Amino acid sequence: MVSLKNIQTEIDASFLYGILAKNEEDENVASVFSQMSEIEHGHAAAFMAKNQLHLSQLPGPSARAKILNTIGKILGYDYILGVLLDTEKSISSSVANARNKNRSHSSISDTAHVAILNNILENNPKIVGSTLTRFEKRHRSVGGNALRAAVLGGNDGLVSNFSLVMGIAGAAIGQKEILLTGLAGLLAGALSMALGEWISVKSSQELSENQMQLEMDELETNPAGEEKEIALIYQAKGIPQQQALEMAREIMSNKEDTMAILIKEELGINVEDLKGSAMEAAVTSFLLFSVGAIIPVSPYFFLSGTQAILASTVFSAFGLFLIGAAITLFTGKSVLYSGFRQVLFGLAAAAVTFGIGRLIGVSVAG
Repeated sequence: MVSLKNIQTEIDASFLYGILAKNEEDENVASVFSQMSEIEHGHAAAFMAKNQLHLSQLPGPSARAKILNTIGKILGYDYILGVLLDTEKSISSSVANARNKNRSHSSISDTAHVAILNNILENNPKIVGSTLTRFEKRHRSVGGNALRAAVLGGNDGLVSNFSLVMGIAGAAIGQKEILLTGLAGLLAGALSMALGEWISVKSSQELSENQMQLEMDELETNPAGEEKEIALIYQAKGIPQQQALEMAREIMSNKEDTMAILIKEELGINVEDLKGSAMEAAVTSFLLFSVGAIIPVSPYFFLSGTQAILASTVFSAFGLFLIGAAITLFTGKSVLYSGFRQVLFGLAAAAVTFGIGRLIGVSVAG
């Protein structure tokens, strides 16, 4: 028997790909999304049949899928595509497990959407050239990753500063000192995150640019060798040697095409990724961390003592639950399970630092 959860996963994927199809301006790319939607709906129907359920009992899209649709309306539908791509492995695994239990033969539609997409593109002559390039660029969209980064960035700020504030509060230090410590922790953590993100993006860009420059120098000094490399790239993909040599010769006739092929195929570098701003990434990290870190500190602007500790704990627990609930947009797990798990881990970390603070405070006072 196939779990109802797996059926719901397929229904949600079908619904979301349908949303992407309706909001896609390029009719060829919209066709890809539409076919993906039909494939997922077919998976759901097959699961219903395995469970001996009538198709009239097919569930509608879940609250999670509807929330993602709302996010898409606000932030752009590439966010939905990013999240869907993140769930491909989960969907593929569910189908594979079902087939193993029922000892049925595998199908091309059982694989992740990358394989499905390739199959659709290979059999759709309308999807060629610039349209395919555009879709591949969107397929690598960071939409889902950006949303996940926002959630995890806020979580880092909240948990780390909540633990810091509770540690200081455990030592029975005054309101002003706790507030100052919390704000210092917020600033230090946010700056550290921002600097780390800036270094990460910048160093990655510089490394790629250095590799690209080296490849350009090789192309200038040894074009014959580079032509052989291009031919070998195509041979490795299964193209006959003579045809690969002819393709390489044709590509070498256009320097820009040659560099594009070498950068993508030999170096594995996506030029679009190099256009990202290191400063933008740093500022974003700073703000995301700060949003989470201000939550446990905020009660100390107005309260002190036990009241402030309790308020900070309640505010932080609520924030942790929201973060756990938000994570389910990517994992598909139960909102209550993920939310309360996040609260439990956050409170446990704060309890440890509070206890350590209390021990140190008593020791110093004694």
